[in-house]
Amino acid sequence: MGEVNIDADLVEQESELSEENEEVIELSNGCICCRLRGDMLDQLGDIAERRDFDYLLVEPSGISEPIPVAQTFARGFEDAEFDPTGVYELDTMVSVVDAHSFWTGFDSGQALTDDTVEPNDERVPEEALMDQIEFCDVLLLNKCDLVPDEELDEMEAVLRALQPRAKIIRTEHGAVDPTEILNTGRFDFRHASQSAGWKRELQGGHEHGDAADEHGVTSFVFDANRPFHPERIADFLATLPDGVIRAKGFFWSAGREDVAMGMDKSGQSVRAGPSGTWLARLPEAEQERYFAARPGIKENWDDKWGDRGVELVFIGREFDQSSLVERMNDCLLSETEMDEDWSRYSDPFGPDEQRELALADD
Repeated sequence: MGEVNIDADLVEQESELSEENEEVIELSNGCICCRLRGDMLDQLGDIAERRDFDYLLVEPSGISEPIPVAQTFARGFEDAEFDPTGVYELDTMVSVVDAHSFWTGFDSGQALTDDTVEPNDERVPEEALMDQIEFCDVLLLNKCDLVPDEELDEMEAVLRALQPRAKIIRTEHGAVDPTEILNTGRFDFRHASQSAGWKRELQGGHEHGDAADEHGVTSFVFDANRPFHPERIADFLATLPDGVIRAKGFFWSAGREDVAMGMDKSGQSVRAGPSGTWLARLPEAEQERYFAARPGIKENWDDKWGDRGVELVFIGREFDQSSLVERMNDCLLSETEMDEDWSRYSDPFGPDEQRELALADD
């Protein structure tokens, strides 16, 4: 990331490139999860054609989104000439968590990372970190020498709630047995993309196990079949307790019957706003295709409002679930408000995109 590729300079200075055809290939001013996907594939095609090697390890930028990187290898990229699927097979997705910064952030209520982003990049680092935790096969918990064992146990419980599928390995100074991350055969795109803790909760929940219970890691789903008052729910989301580490889902905001509103809390960052389309807004033929694929949708279908409603997942430690549920119930429209003109309500959400409702200062 950035105009000056510091990493490339360091690699070139500290590496002994013994063969004449060995070189450092620099991809700058962008990230391989978005702007440089095509450039990366072109270089990988060139490497595959010119070199004989056993394994390719790719280390993206620290704020890269893992799913686009995985898709590039697993499915290719339309703007690139080289198709990786016939040459490369994606084996393992590895994410590294800085144990010291991660836990210090939880205890202080501050942002979980100190990374910076490009001026035009609206994604905050905490969102990227949460993506990396939720989409991986192996999770390296690094800098464990800087955190007491008791707190490491608590941190693992949190990470297992966020990402139940990944293998968690504690490391110091990034030292890990190569067999733990190379040639593991662990990657499965479908399972990886559905493995986040909040997705499992929405699909019916799962047991976090004794470790999670011991360390106070809990989760719950809040659902309702009526809309939130827009101003009340915005105020609620902006004041979520620090103990809620991850929250995600969709909701119905009165007056915005055209779109499903999405909510995403990663650490101290909370974003909410338009996120999709209710099935009730689709043509009848498309609705029937959804009903055939997911029969459970029709069981909760309302004759007037269709699938509009609320379904939010909360994961964290040491927070008062009953208080959160009570506050969210207060955000729902009352019986009297259900009969009011919702267009009179002030709408605090953006017209087209999600916007930040709360972000702790560094």
